[in-house]
Amino acid sequence: MPALPSSRPVLLVVAATACWGCGTVLSKQVLDRGVPPLTLLAIELGASCLVLALVHGRVGPTTRSPALGRLALLGLLNPGLAYGLGLLGLLSITASMSVLLWASEPLAIIVLARVLLGERLGAFTTAAVGVAIVGVVLVVHSPGASGSARGVVLSLAAVATCAVYSVLTRRFLLDDSSLNVVLVQQLAALGCAVLVTFAAVTTQSVELGLPKDPTTWALACLSGAVYYCFAFWFFVGGLRRLPAATAGSFLPLIPVFGLTASHGLGERLEAAQWAGAAIVVAATAAVAVRHVRRRPDVDAA
Repeated sequence: MPALPSSRPVLLVVAATACWGCGTVLSKQVLDRGVPPLTLLAIELGASCLVLALVHGRVGPTTRSPALGRLALLGLLNPGLAYGLGLLGLLSITASMSVLLWASEPLAIIVLARVLLGERLGAFTTAAVGVAIVGVVLVVHSPGASGSARGVVLSLAAVATCAVYSVLTRRFLLDDSSLNVVLVQQLAALGCAVLVTFAAVTTQSVELGLPKDPTTWALACLSGAVYYCFAFWFFVGGLRRLPAATAGSFLPLIPVFGLTASHGLGERLEAAQWAGAAIVVAATAAVAVRHVRRRPDVDAA
């Protein structure tokens, strides 16, 4: 049986959450190998832009709207500023704490979408998001989840920046292809990351700290392709057909995919974490089914 047309944006957003969850694990591994956050950000964005440019070259030129310039500038917010802050925060907090803080992103998107776009979630989806966040708490809760106040503040600033990016991208999306939008945004972010890294090295604020072996280089490039290229391409594609608040309601899946990837690398999960993962999956599946059945839960103000 062919998939319903309304299922495609949902599947794209779910695929994006899988990429972000697995990409987080890859990025943490590269950071643990001694690569500084700003250096990693530049490498990841460079790898992502290369893949996007290669695909764009095969697809050929596409229609560009007047809004493409504004969409490009949003790349300075995300993945530029947001993930720079996120990587800096990840240095002084555990991965579990980072995921827990990022669980607040759906709520931030819902509030901003209401204020800036006039979107209003109904009781069903709002309740589902709340249940999913409870599941996230169970997934990431562990005695080792901790971090410094500086890391927490940096991570929350990154969360807020990502929420602003999601809502404004949804507002400005017109006729531009998702590939075009993501490519120009990440080129802008790459330019910003390179300039910031160069300035930091020039002023001796940080050391460049390039990867020291082929394996680390490969992990950094792979994390860039997964975390930035495919994740943002999928997310913008889904955001084109979904209200920002609805797209945001799927983001609690990120820690589920991230913890599952960590488990595959040998990290042991407790029964409560598996129960939390099941709760998140059930809550987001309920939102997905509601959307696919074409029972809108969002009203324009």
